[in-house]
Parts: sequence; C-alpha cells; structure tokens
Amino acid sequence: MIKENFILSREEANHKLERMALQIAERLKGDNAPVVLIGVAHAGTIIAEKLHAYLQKYISGTIEILTVQLNKRAPKEVTFSKDIDATDKNIIVVDDVTNSGRTLLYAVKPLLSFIPKRIQTLVVIERMHRHFPVKPDYVGMSVATPGNENIVVVIEGQEVTGAYVDRL
Repeated sequence: MIKENFILSREEANHKLERMALQIAERLKGDNAPVVLIGVAHAGTIIAEKLHAYLQKYISGTIEILTVQLNKRAPKEVTFSKDIDATDKNIIVVDDVTNSGRTLLYAVKPLLSFIPKRIQTLVVIERMHRHFPVKPDYVGMSVATPGNENIVVVIEGQEVTGAYVDRL
C-alpha cells in the first residue's frame, strides 16, 4: 500500500459514518418501527456495528444487527445470521464498497418475501460501475475509478481505519 493511494483516513471514515447515521435518523424521524442493520459479511457487519453505536444517539427505538452471507461473485445462496421477519421494519443493508450493485441486490432479494416498511442501502464507498438497478441510499464517498482499480476499505479489529485504491 502506497500512502498516496489512500482516499479515506480513519477520522474521515468515522465522520462519514456518523453523518450517515444522522441522515438515517432524520429520514426515520417520527417512525417508531424497529430498525434492522444487515451487514454484508465481514466488513459490512463491522460498519453496521459502528453505525449502531452512532444511531443510538439519535434513535430511541429498537436497532438490531444481522449479518448476510453470500458469495459476491455467484450469489445463489444468501443466508442471514439468524431468522428474520422483516415485516413492518426499517431495513438498511450495509456494505463497504458498491461496484456493480450485484451484492446489494442479492442481499435484498430474500427480504422481498416480507413486507418491510422500507429497505434502504448504505455503503462507505460507491464506485461508478453500476450494472444492476441499485443506487445506495446512503453513501460515504463516491469515487470514479477505471476498471483496473479496486477500492479496499481497511478494517482493523472493529474499526474502519481507511480506504485506498488498489491498482490491479
């Protein structure tokens, strides 16, 4: 990792996560339905946990965290860390980076067998290579990159410590 490839520091990541938590709280103002943060394993769950901590400052209702597991390249099987009834709940699917939109789309698919109050998506970094009809509702940072670059969100322990551009 070369330092000039970094596009997001720990401080910036925390600021963006807190800002997105405030945006969520503003959109849910007056809505007492439970909130379910569903993190895409592994990084998405850590980000969801961090969001949970920030959201508790602004939302007094129930906030639950689940993990969704899927193969990002071939997402035929999608499983949740525990059974969920998404009916009448505010669902927010959380991931680190969106590229084509495939992961978010397939993570949402099993939730459509319920009647949630709303389903929204949140990513720390949005790339501009959308192939599926998914546009994140909450975005920490949008980055346009060529196809030969990858964005890596760095997770250390339970913290987002930055993000960098990895040239393939």
